[in-house]
Amino acid sequence: MQNSDRIWDIVDGRREAYEALSDRVFDTPEIAYTEYQSSDAHLAMLQAEGFRITRDLAGIPTAVMGEAGEEGPVIAILGEYDALPELGQEAGLAEPKPAGGKPGPGHGCGHNLFGAAAMLAAAAVKDYLAETGIKARVRYYGCPAEEGGAAKTFMVRAGLFDDVDAAITWHPSGVNAVDIAPTLANSRIDYTFHGRAAHAAASPELGRSALDAVELMNIGVNYMREHMPDSARIHYAYLDAGGSAPNVVQARATVRQLVRARDLQGLNELIARVDKIAEGAALMTETTVERRVASGVSNVINNGVLQQVMQGAFDRLGAPQFDDADRNYAEAIRATLTPEHIASSFAKIGRTPDLDLPLCDFVAPLDRPAGAGEGSTDVGDVSWAVPTVQARVATSAIGTPLHTWQMTAQGKSGMAHKGLVHAAKVMAATARDLIEQPERLAAAKAAHQARLAAQPYRCPMPDEVQPPIQPRPDAA
Repeated sequence: MQNSDRIWDIVDGRREAYEALSDRVFDTPEIAYTEYQSSDAHLAMLQAEGFRITRDLAGIPTAVMGEAGEEGPVIAILGEYDALPELGQEAGLAEPKPAGGKPGPGHGCGHNLFGAAAMLAAAAVKDYLAETGIKARVRYYGCPAEEGGAAKTFMVRAGLFDDVDAAITWHPSGVNAVDIAPTLANSRIDYTFHGRAAHAAASPELGRSALDAVELMNIGVNYMREHMPDSARIHYAYLDAGGSAPNVVQARATVRQLVRARDLQGLNELIARVDKIAEGAALMTETTVERRVASGVSNVINNGVLQQVMQGAFDRLGAPQFDDADRNYAEAIRATLTPEHIASSFAKIGRTPDLDLPLCDFVAPLDRPAGAGEGSTDVGDVSWAVPTVQARVATSAIGTPLHTWQMTAQGKSGMAHKGLVHAAKVMAATARDLIEQPERLAAAKAAHQARLAAQPYRCPMPDEVQPPIQPRPDAA
């Protein structure tokens, strides 16, 4: 572990302001494409830091970018700040208690920390470039709607990363590691069936049930699960079940199918099979079906050169230094988890479970098993556009699952703040190292181009699909 680094000192000098930014975003949780207060808070900080500002990225009013530096390579640092529905939770507790006394959105994936740390890293790089006179540019991309909204996919499609040389990001976690796990490409597709209404008792023979079609489609998909790759996943949710009156044959019903596969090619093959099942369900029920792609993201492609650079920064820095208060709170959270939760966190980094360790006090090595996939993220599309690397930094008790009240509860804790600052140091040092070692940046870009030559990028979002922009709540 290295004791000092100028860029870490710059991060430490700003930590309180960015911990406060994270807390403000935590207190105003907003779901995909409604992050107006969160975006405004990030915009105000970018302006205070003196970044050159670009707004409305890809036509999305809650997406913002700040740039600093002149000429030279362009390093992007990605941040997020969207929340999840129904995960509102009072901070600092070790029991479920919805914020405000009723269910609402909450930061059950730690994105309040995510965006603040990423901007803190970008601000540190900005100051380092100014101090040293090095010619390079750093950009902070404030990215909304990662949770199901695929905003970065739209941003990639709009060409917003075309002149970027490398992208760096992170995610709050229970462990410290350079991310090497695969992610899954996915597409959210809405299948709407149209039938014919009728009195369900007096003249059922005249009806053609759209709800029956949805249920038959789900049965078909369930039977398909046996005959698809082990890594693939399909989930569904009823968006419109046809109404609440059982004595009316449902004339319209919509189901959203979330299809995931290891890569884009596998995703497209699986979607074609799901489409056929929908057509079969419509044929069986004498209904019609229309499909609409709601969103889509690609799998992450890893870049070994960037991973080595980030691992070097991580190893020099070491793990976050937690205190007794952090460990005590982590123990209280872990009392709400199962041993399986805790073991799962260790398994993802190829380490034997230590059920007595409340907070991660080590950095996982790079030469470990890749482990299982970590769900899906629109960072995947950025990774197809430019060489990309991502860190996982401990901000919560080991074993804390994402998308849970436990993750939200820890979002303003001391350990969350320490992890935020630590992530900023890892990312800032990685960016600085890439700028000062142009041969490694060139090697990363060459590896990326070789990967694309073997399998070119095809955006999973059809051209006709546009971001589902939501109006600002205070708009007249």
